[in-house]
Amino acid sequence: MNEVAKREVGDLLGRLTAEDLDGGERGRLLLALTRALSGAARTAGARAALSGRALADLVADDIAPHLPVRDLLTLRSHHHGLSGDDLAEALIRNASVVTGGIGAAAGAVAAVEVLAPPALLAAPVQLVAETLAVVAVEIKLVAELHVVYSRAPAGTPSQLAIGYLTAWAGKRGLDPRAGGASLATVLSGAARQQLRQRLVRRLGRNLSSLAPFLAGAVAGAELNRRETRSLGEALRKDLRPRR
Repeated sequence: MNEVAKREVGDLLGRLTAEDLDGGERGRLLLALTRALSGAARTAGARAALSGRALADLVADDIAPHLPVRDLLTLRSHHHGLSGDDLAEALIRNASVVTGGIGAAAGAVAAVEVLAPPALLAAPVQLVAETLAVVAVEIKLVAELHVVYSRAPAGTPSQLAIGYLTAWAGKRGLDPRAGGASLATVLSGAARQQLRQRLVRRLGRNLSSLAPFLAGAVAGAELNRRETRSLGEALRKDLRPRR
């Protein structure tokens, strides 16, 4: 994927993480993301562009470092002054709604696939678009939960992205003592392999959104809501101060 395509994909994914999108706008952004990924797949070859290795590299190197993570003051301002567990719950609930909306939008797109050019809505590309959008929302959630519980380490955007990807893949919080000096500058081979495996598993689970008619929209929405809430609750439990 060339640099222009990477920037376009990154911009679309950042916009898809917003909490205030209506269903129509989310569907349009998801369709634009599918189009961008389709173009990259045609240029590089579908197998190379949409492989687990390529997607892991894209997430680690070009998506996670650029996601819009809010600081604590902004988070509290956006959630009526909530803090601690109450703020964490609001973030988990909202992220679950967003990923559910992405699943519903993906299912709705699949339901009208017969009306669209086949090259644009090839099922594997659509599936990758949905999965990347969901993963972007969840990585942002992981990062902001660390902010809520004062567990966000110091570091460059690339270092923080690697830390949060590791936390996402393992459903575990980062060591509060971690900082720029102890966070890796690149994902280790083992960590990148874990990321690839988690992405491939998520791709497989999101197959339900491609079910015929609007059944896929219902299934995709419910699956994403459940998965995101499970991730958020696991992170909240791990990040919450021990009593």
